[in-house]
Amino acid sequence: MDKEKFEGFVEEALSNIPDKFKRLLNNLAVIVESKAARDVYDKTGLSRFSTILGLYHGVPYKNRGPFYGNLPPDVITIYQESIESFCSTEEEIRKKVREVVFHEIGHYFGLNEEELREIEKL
Repeated sequence: MDKEKFEGFVEEALSNIPDKFKRLLNNLAVIVESKAARDVYDKTGLSRFSTILGLYHGVPYKNRGPFYGNLPPDVITIYQESIESFCSTEEEIRKKVREVVFHEIGHYFGLNEEELREIEKL
């Protein structure tokens, strides 16, 4: 899939975030890269045999105090080739992008992996 179409799926997922959460998104950039570089695995402590679909980097919303500000934006990176490697159809890619975007937005709000897994079960 070309990057433009994939980015359209990311934009669609972002536009579907409920308004009560969307209005709290502040100082956040969302980018698309092909796949995670080696240093990402080193920084996260994940095995290079695992596949990273998305990654949040920043100060979680719940940890921001009254002096938070004048910082570069938090970044959510969505890894296109990694997501595509799990999917067979365009519709599966769209759904997986939505799932990954929502998962990383959860990290933005300060949820950990265990909390996100519980929410994803609902």
